[in-house]
Amino acid sequence: MTGLDRVDRPVPEGDPSELMAAADLPAARRAVAELALRTPVVPCAELSELAGSPVLLKAECLQVTGSFKIRGALNRIASLGGGAAAGLVTASAGNHARAVAHAARAKGLGCEVFMPRDAPVSKVLAVESLGARVRFAGATVDEALEEAIAAAAAAGAAFVHPFDDPDVIAGQATLGLELLEDVPDLARVIVPVGGGGLAAGIGIALRRQGSQAELVGVQAELCAPFAGALSGPGAQGAEPRVLSETTIADGVAVKRPGRLTLPLLRGLLDGMATVTEDEIADAMVFLAERTKLVAEGAGAIAVAALLAAELRPLDGPTVAVVSGGNVDSGLLASLLLRHEAEEGRRVRIHTRVPDRPGGLAELLSLIAGLRANVLSIEHRRETVPLHPRETAVELTLETRGPGHTDEVLASLAARGYEARLD
Repeated sequence: MTGLDRVDRPVPEGDPSELMAAADLPAARRAVAELALRTPVVPCAELSELAGSPVLLKAECLQVTGSFKIRGALNRIASLGGGAAAGLVTASAGNHARAVAHAARAKGLGCEVFMPRDAPVSKVLAVESLGARVRFAGATVDEALEEAIAAAAAAGAAFVHPFDDPDVIAGQATLGLELLEDVPDLARVIVPVGGGGLAAGIGIALRRQGSQAELVGVQAELCAPFAGALSGPGAQGAEPRVLSETTIADGVAVKRPGRLTLPLLRGLLDGMATVTEDEIADAMVFLAERTKLVAEGAGAIAVAALLAAELRPLDGPTVAVVSGGNVDSGLLASLLLRHEAEEGRRVRIHTRVPDRPGGLAELLSLIAGLRANVLSIEHRRETVPLHPRETAVELTLETRGPGHTDEVLASLAARGYEARLD
């Protein structure tokens, strides 16, 4: 984590007060309640201990479409009324697309979705399964947005922007209203920031209800345009900070702040943090192992900021928004395996056994007696210098940790095996 940048305020240009006042939050709640869930707020003891004050998780990963995006989509479509008869067009890396497609199917509307060429396969399939037509456009969400806007105009269809729309922002604000009701002494909200619609909506809800809770945004370090545009000298004219469009948090990989969301967040955010790819991966694993919540990269970055332990303790509770759980299962599996290796619970051991009946069985019996689990085993005869009556063996073991691994190695050595870790 690169640290918390304080947001420079006030900024005269782009005063968001008019948009904040115009947001019809009661209407948004009615629209969102049609299909979206009121997701739980889950306490997390380990994060609370680390933060020095209570921490709760707003589990939007349990939302009906797997992310908070259904809120904004429903409110935007409700605001269109009969204007949606020609169908809906949108652009997204996945979560917003899935939300619009889900809402469109529920309301009997046609839906066309523009997605970046490298959008996660699981998200593409999820959108198609809802009956939407997927079109691949460009390498980034920004490029897909440009093509989607043009296509909507040409077809006379209604465009549903993923974040830079007053009705979408008002829909996301319903999450903030739920937080105020469920956590009455709320002191801070940590929220992922991609295009900024969720953070802006939560901020509007907090301020409209008179809450002084801190609002902290988090972006992926590799794609952090708001982090550059909101803080530091001359922030208004700062160039977006985008080191790479490839991040494990693909759901927040938006290169440019929104026309509406940038001035809103200048007025609403108290700070902006960025997190590294490793910190995001660690947060995904933490959520899966410790809280049993499945989060995608974008959904885990608020927790990543807490795990980095650079946010000051507060007197009241902090809520970290786990904004989405639509992660590719292969990616999550690889992260969990990597974590096991880093923790010393998954190790690869090389040794030799006599090339005779029972030679391998003796080795495996010894390992079983030490309560280590054999995950895979491979014989190697050609690639290493061996006695004609020996076979090299490569074992992948699951152990209880480094101490248990040392016990296994010591026991192997005591029985005459020359064993080494990979």
